Amino acid sequence: MQVDKIFIYPIKSGAAVSVAQAQVESRGLRDDRRWMLVDNDSRFITGRQYPQITQVMAIPTGNGLELRAPGMPVLHVENPPDSAKTVRVQVWKDAVCALVADDRASGWLSEFLSIPVTLVYQGGSSHRPIIGPGSQAGDEVSFADGYPVLALGTASLDDLNARLKTGVPAEQFRPNIVIRTDSAYMEDAWTSAEINGILFENAKLCTRCVFTTVDPATGTKATSGEPFRTLRSYRFDRESKGVIFGVNWIPRNTGMVRLGDRVHAAAKSAGKG
Repeated sequence: MQVDKIFIYPIKSGAAVSVAQAQVESRGLRDDRRWMLVDNDSRFITGRQYPQITQVMAIPTGNGLELRAPGMPVLHVENPPDSAKTVRVQVWKDAVCALVADDRASGWLSEFLSIPVTLVYQGGSSHRPIIGPGSQAGDEVSFADGYPVLALGTASLDDLNARLKTGVPAEQFRPNIVIRTDSAYMEDAWTSAEINGILFENAKLCTRCVFTTVDPATGTKATSGEPFRTLRSYRFDRESKGVIFGVNWIPRNTGMVRLGDRVHAAAKSAGKG
């Protein structure tokens, strides 16, 4: 097995950025979901409510982002300094301290989305503990839904696409690391995986939602309800009480992951295959 694709999503729910390598940090891949959009009540908003967010391409520049979106001029945004305005934002049940980005960025995004939004950044002094299965004291996560890294096997995607009238790309499920696998859903049974000396623990299976119906190419939801509708027909997990596709990982050390890196997995003695 080997690493087939690597994606980061600099802005939560924004467009996928395909990269050849990524630095693995305790919170996840560097530059992944360190930025987020919030409403006037400082609550996070995502592509679930506003699918067009997926059309915002944010390219990390080292000291900020380059923002691109259909019909909009390119905008360069710098990382907010530590002296920037701080606000407590809500991500699901978590209240997290975040730095407010330049007003120009929030204005640009509000214009594109046609709703008032504020762009915020998770600086180094902002901490969001992981509270969930597989976590340990001191584990942290970015603005991702719950875990630092989402992994998916190619055979699992191939199996799903064989059941669909129209196949969908890996980006529709917003994984960070796509692994070239031989058998569908074999990643479900792993307890951990090692890539280039980096240990990733399999914290829990990933439950999916209607966000999977958003086409990343157009930023629109499928009226058919696919591929979530098909997934629900054969991937509903009674223990998780949700539709399963992909696995949530927590990195136990840091390092660089690259396309083509070998993946060494440890499997459970018994479990879902």
